[in-house]
Amino acid sequence: QVQLVESGGGSVQAGGSLRLSCVASEYTGRYGCMGWVRQPPGKEREGVVTIDHDGRIQYADFVKGRFTISQDNAKNSLYLQMNSLKPEDTAMYYCAADPWLCNSDDLLRPTFRYWGQGTQVTVSS
Repeated sequence: QVQLVESGGGSVQAGGSLRLSCVASEYTGRYGCMGWVRQPPGKEREGVVTIDHDGRIQYADFVKGRFTISQDNAKNSLYLQMNSLKPEDTAMYYCAADPWLCNSDDLLRPTFRYWGQGTQVTVSS
């Protein structure tokens, strides 16, 4: 059974930074697509960023220039560096993965096969 375990969430003031990590129970190089999805309080899940097997990256407009995704297959890990955090970034952040390549719908309608349990990010003003 595939397991994705996130860490690195916490509480930070607006303008601050956090780095999320996701460790998979298997070799992440086998995934066609990995990404970060978030769910703000009382809202639907929304795609934040995806990275596919060929290294192509898609960022949601609301994080462009502030968040950076990276992947280290040797460590079976995915990361999300979040800078210039805003109160509206407050959400549960999930690591997710699919066996197939990313597509343009992954940010609008994130329906990954594998999900982590989430890590909470709270940004105060």
